[in-house]
Amino acid sequence: MRAGEGRGEMAAAAISLDGVRDKNVMQLKKLNTALFPVRYNDKYYADAFASGDFTRLAYFSDICVGSIACRVEKKEGGAICVYIMTLGVLAPYRGLGVGTKLLNHVLDLSHKQNISEIYLHVQTNNDDAIAFYKKFGFEITDTIRNYYMNISPPDCYVLSKGPLQLRMMVENEILPPSVISIRHADEC
Repeated sequence: MRAGEGRGEMAAAAISLDGVRDKNVMQLKKLNTALFPVRYNDKYYADAFASGDFTRLAYFSDICVGSIACRVEKKEGGAICVYIMTLGVLAPYRGLGVGTKLLNHVLDLSHKQNISEIYLHVQTNNDDAIAFYKKFGFEITDTIRNYYMNISPPDCYVLSKGPLQLRMMVENEILPPSVISIRHADEC
């Protein structure tokens, strides 16, 4: 370690991201099996491929240790949003900035493409994931009962970042209604 260089700086330098392609999709499948209590179907992988740059594998010193897989969705009215299907990092590599690098990649890409809304589902007892996303400005915007099958608890929170947060703040009288129309004007 060089003078003045902390563990976090060295770890960040060792993290790289790569796209998911036919030749490395098995790494994503193996990560998902190790990280998540559910099995993903072919549609999940088709959506991950279709999202292009929004789906990434993370490598720590050339070892595949994490991933983010997204789906790009078109909403009513034609607006585009990003749904984070999964974001996970193998336990020994957590706390090194891998998840942060993955999420920042998607946030930066969304910003560059003028996509202002991003959302995801998190199991209600996953306090670490909830705290992680809240650090990036995500808010719990809904609870869905019995969202998950075959895992307990079956309920999830919807965490969102974008116009939905503004709408909720207006509904709760934290912000005036004019903010939403100003936000939409800024997005054009």
